[in-house]
Amino acid sequence: MKHWRIDDVPWDRFDRSKVQANIIPLVKAAAMVERNGSDYALYLNSVFGDDPSFQQAANDWAQEEIQHGEALGRWAMLADPNWDFADSFDRYRTGYRVDTSAQQSLRGSRAGELIARCMVETGTSSYYTALGEEAAEPVLKQICKHIAADEFRHYKLFYDHLKRYLEVHHIGILGRLRIALSRIGESEDEELAFAYHCGNEPASAGFDHNRCMALYLAQAMTFYRFHHVDRAMGMVFKAVGLRPRSRIAEYSAKIAWSVIQHKKRRYALVQPLVA
Repeated sequence: MKHWRIDDVPWDRFDRSKVQANIIPLVKAAAMVERNGSDYALYLNSVFGDDPSFQQAANDWAQEEIQHGEALGRWAMLADPNWDFADSFDRYRTGYRVDTSAQQSLRGSRAGELIARCMVETGTSSYYTALGEEAAEPVLKQICKHIAADEFRHYKLFYDHLKRYLEVHHIGILGRLRIALSRIGESEDEELAFAYHCGNEPASAGFDHNRCMALYLAQAMTFYRFHHVDRAMGMVFKAVGLRPRSRIAEYSAKIAWSVIQHKKRRYALVQPLVA
């Protein structure tokens, strides 16, 4: 069940004078990743083939993800009238595919898959919160608020099913932590970099993963504040079975914050393609 609809967004309040140019490329990339939620639902339906309760939850989740993509894509076309969301998304779908027929989770078990999904929702809820706080344009600010709330609910959805599956797949804290760290490390994988490429570079340009990832993160990381990282770390700790409010969680958040600052400085040196 959707908690909001695209028509609920106050599109008539769009204010071009408040659009920040550095945000537009990020929204274009995010629109395509979110819009691709239908493929991830197929993957989850295949992995959880005999669990109709979770399959229904995954299908409902995917509908909200698709809506996120449609809303972000619509905003990006307002911000950049020369951009064609449908055309960019077609390029993205042609070049990036999810294995929708997988019979087993890439994480080794269904519980492992749900830990990984919790990590994804941790990242997205934090990201859209940070982006919404940074955005000056009122329509984008509202869209990000809606999406961030959805993503936090999605975290709870996957966490609730995780608790159920941990009764079957007994993964210890170290095993859960390994899966979580592995999935966090994949945040700089092909998916997001290729989405940035398709949304912001011409089809004639060659795809350079390192350049596209750096260009994306150089901007995205400027939006984060320590409280975003601290909240995300609490969500990570909860999913792996550790106390979310503890000294080690606080220390881990400080380390993550230092890593973000380091990467932000390093990625800022990468130059975009010259048209």
